[in-house]
Order: sequence, then C-alpha cells, then structure tokens
Amino acid sequence: MAPVVTSISPTQGVPAGGTHVTLTGSGFTGATMVRFGPNGTTFVIVSDTQITAKTPAGTGTVQVTVTAPTGTSTQNVFFTYAPAPVLTTLTPASGPTAGGNVVTLNGTNLTGATSVKFGSNTGVILTNTATQITVIAPAGPPSSVNVTVTTASGTSNALTYTYTAVPAPTLTTLNPTSGPPAGGNVVTVNGTNLTGATSVKFGSNTGVILTNTATQITVIAPAGPPSSVNVTVTTAGGTSNALTYTYVATPVPTLTSLNPTSGPTSGGNVVTLNGTNLTGATTVLFGPTPATILTNTATQITATAPPGTGNVNVTVTTAGGTSNALTYSYVATPVPTLTSLNPTSGPTSGGNVVTLNGTNLTGATSVKFGSNTAAVVTNTASQITAIAPAGPPSSVNVTVTTAGGTSNPLPYFYLAAPTLSDLSPHLGPATGGNTVTVFGANLTLTNAVNFGGNPATAITVVSDNQLTVTAPAGSGTVVVTVTTPGGTSTAATGNPYYTYLGAPVLTSLVPSHGADFGGDAIVLGGSNLTYTDAVTFGGVPASFAAISDTQVVATSPAGAPGTVSVVAHTPAGNSNALPFVYDPS
Repeated sequence: MAPVVTSISPTQGVPAGGTHVTLTGSGFTGATMVRFGPNGTTFVIVSDTQITAKTPAGTGTVQVTVTAPTGTSTQNVFFTYAPAPVLTTLTPASGPTAGGNVVTLNGTNLTGATSVKFGSNTGVILTNTATQITVIAPAGPPSSVNVTVTTASGTSNALTYTYTAVPAPTLTTLNPTSGPPAGGNVVTVNGTNLTGATSVKFGSNTGVILTNTATQITVIAPAGPPSSVNVTVTTAGGTSNALTYTYVATPVPTLTSLNPTSGPTSGGNVVTLNGTNLTGATTVLFGPTPATILTNTATQITATAPPGTGNVNVTVTTAGGTSNALTYSYVATPVPTLTSLNPTSGPTSGGNVVTLNGTNLTGATSVKFGSNTAAVVTNTASQITAIAPAGPPSSVNVTVTTAGGTSNPLPYFYLAAPTLSDLSPHLGPATGGNTVTVFGANLTLTNAVNFGGNPATAITVVSDNQLTVTAPAGSGTVVVTVTTPGGTSTAATGNPYYTYLGAPVLTSLVPSHGADFGGDAIVLGGSNLTYTDAVTFGGVPASFAAISDTQVVATSPAGAPGTVSVVAHTPAGNSNALPFVYDPS
C-alpha cells in the first residue's frame, strides 16, 4: 500500500530552502524519496509514521509527496515558500529602560509573527498584519539593541532600538497643601519628569491619578488621619522627593438661623440655613427627610424643603459631623378663595390677560378655565394674573389650585368674535357726525366701533345684530370694525366699507334762467357731485341725473317769476346755493 501523508509542520518556509519540517502519516518504512513539488530533498525516516526533512529551494505553494517501494503518496499536503519578514521602520525608536511603551514596526511579510525580540528579550505582540506590528517593549538596560521579527518563514533584518534611562521625578509644589481627613479633594502636584506616574502616595495611602503630564499631576487625595504626611510620585525613573500634605480635622457645622422658619406641608419652598463650617454639606434633614441642597458655602445653604407635618428639627451634616438642630414648622395651607375676575369674558382664541382676585392664592400650581390650563404670569396671596387659554363659545368655571386645595369657581364667558354684514348708509360727510346703522352678529357687548383708525361715538346696541353709531370725521374708503370682549370683526365677510365724501360745491348754472312753467334742462357745474341725491329750485325738488363728479343735469320745476336758490344735496350734505331766475311767460 502506497505511503499516506497527513500533515507537515511547519507549512511554510523561505524560498532559499533549508527549513526543517516534520511529515506525519503512515507507510513511511523504506521510503526512497521526499519531494517538494518537483524537487527532491534529504530526509530521515524516524518511524513508519514520521519523516524529518530539510526543504529544498523553491517558490510558491507545492505538494509534498513521499515515495516508497509500495508507491507514491497522493494526499493534498502542501508547503508554501514565503519570503522572510522585512522591517523598514520603528516608531518610536527609543524608550524607557522599564519598557511598557508601545512600539509600531512597519515592513512586509509580517503576517503570523511568532515573536518580536528587543535584543534577547521578547516583546508582547498587540496587533499583527502583513505590513505592521504593534508590540509592548520589554524592559532593557540603557543601550541600543536589535529588534527582529520571526515568522514561520524566518527572522527579519534588524532595526536599532535604544533604551534610555528615565530620570527620577522631582516635586516642587502641592496645591492645596492640606485637606479633610475624609480625602476626596483634588490636589495638583507640580514638578519635573512626572510622565508615566505609576503611583502618588499620601503617606502609605495611594491617591487616584486624574491627569498626568511631564510637569503636573492632578490626583484625588485618599483619606488619612489628622496629621502631616509625605506626598511622593513614583515613575519608571524611581520615586520623587517628598512634600508635606496636612490632613486637617473638619470642624462640626453650626446652624444659627433659618429663613423662613415655616412652610407648607407639601414642601417645595426654598429655605436658607445660616451658620458656620457648612462647606461640603452632604445632607440637610427636615426631621427624618432629606432636603434638596441648592447652594452651599461655608456660612450659608439654600435647600428645597421636603413635605412634612408639625414641628421638625433641621440639621446639616458635613465631613465634620452633624450640626445642632433648629426648629422648622410645617403649616397646613388654607384652601384658596376667588372673589372676582377681570375681565369676566374674552375671545374664544384666548390670549388675553385675566386678573383673579381672592385670598390664599400663594403658590398656585394651576389656574383652570374649564378643563384648560392657563399660563400664570404673576402670583401673590391676593391676586393672580393669567393668560386665558382658548375655549369654545360658552361659560366655563375658573378655579385656582394650590397646596391647600382647589378654590371655588367663578364664571368666565368665551365670546365669539363679532362679524359685520352691512352698513347703512355706506356714504357720509368727511366731517362725520351722521348716524350709521351697523348690521352683523355677536354685537351685544360692543365696546368700540372704529371707522378705519378713528373711533365712532354714541354707540347704541339695538340688538345682537344691529348697532347705531355717530360716524367720526375721516377721508377715503375705510373698513368699519366692531370690538367686543370676543375680539374685533374683520372684513372677511359682508360689506363693512364706508366712504367719506367731500361736501358738494356748485360753481355754475347753464342756463341760469328759464320759463316760469319749468321744463328747462339746466346744467349744474361744480365738484363732489357724483353721489347727488336731490336738486331743489327754491325748495322745490327737480328731476335730475348726475353725469359726473363735476356735472349734474336737472329739469327745472315750475315756479313763480323771480329769483330762487338752486341747491344740490349728497350724503355729505347740501351744496352752496346759486341763483336761478324764472322768466314770466
């Protein structure tokens, strides 16, 4: 039966050959040839199941076979000729004699590195790719050593790495130089050669290093007994000189006053505690219940009182102990009462400011308009101002809630905004003073009517759908608006437009005389005549037609021989009079 090759170790080597390999399998007794691809090589039969051989020169990946009198193996066992690793750079090229720094090796064929040597010492491989290795440098004496990489394909060329003696650290100052026995404060240590500090000792106790540079370390001081201790820093270069740090016993805190000395059972009010040695307060207790500390200095603490009942002791605890007690009284909060609202109505859109008057209103937590919450603007014991929320046209109850409960309700009316549909008349004199009837809806509570930007006077509410007002002076065409507690109307619907007219003026009559039996066509010349609604000859109405703003044609009525006054009338009033002569027939 032909020999069988099951494995080879190692599976790769350098192209120049000479790699010692071990073949395992069976049927090796009497073997006459071991080939790597087409190339034979020297070998030693160790047993029927093992052969050792020395690889010939070659390239690429080749099949390994064993030939014996019984035949040649056919199994797919391969050996790869891989180039030896090559190093091109080291970064950094030097480091401390204590080692421990990370060195990056760049090069080629670095995959599968089995060791990285710094002289005779082996580094710890962190990462390994075909072109880069990162390794923790081992310790070494102050000198230059060769760095090499070994893979299955061999050992690389050497690059130089220099071990540099690390100078001992030196301390110059501490800040602060004292602290509480409980520790926990941050101390800044200044000096030289402090890089890579492995410990900062306060006496025999170790601090927690926060930051570390060559010239400064920040460290959290450990706890220690009230005494002076030596502070030292240790690096790879040794241990520094000592500087003195003093643990100072923290005095017991003392309370002198509370302000206020009472508050609601619901808590939530801010209490100021005055005293001495209050720095670093860890707890403020109202009876057995802790308060929330807001601010803290050596002489004053502000805290939010927790809920409670009756009279309780207030104490402060610091690293120095617990203070004396001062009495704080929890007072039941009376139920709020509402007496009036101003205004008592407003628009459905909300947004108006409502003043709520009453008693026990301090500390209002909500103001409700029906089920909707208002935004509180100001709050005293007797008055709240709030911005009304939106609501549908209806009456709702307004209530105030405090720690004492919810008040009695007062009614507030949401009013729909007024709308205007028409005016009568739509025309009037620029001097104003005439009566205008306004038609629309939701007009009952009208408190202002404006013609453009000018307020009307003598507002009379006829019904929810009708008003009468005296028009103000004005000019041009303006929008008439009505304002109620529900808002101000807009020109979106209806015809709320009003036009101011100049008074009519007559400058000529052509002809200026006619037959006493009438029937003559008389042309009235002048200005502001477009809206002429009457022409009279001596008080007698004449038929007419307004041709333009400057001309009206009238038919003279019959009249007694003699002179009469001709007058034109518009919504702006009567014109001046011009003489017209009736000739006897």
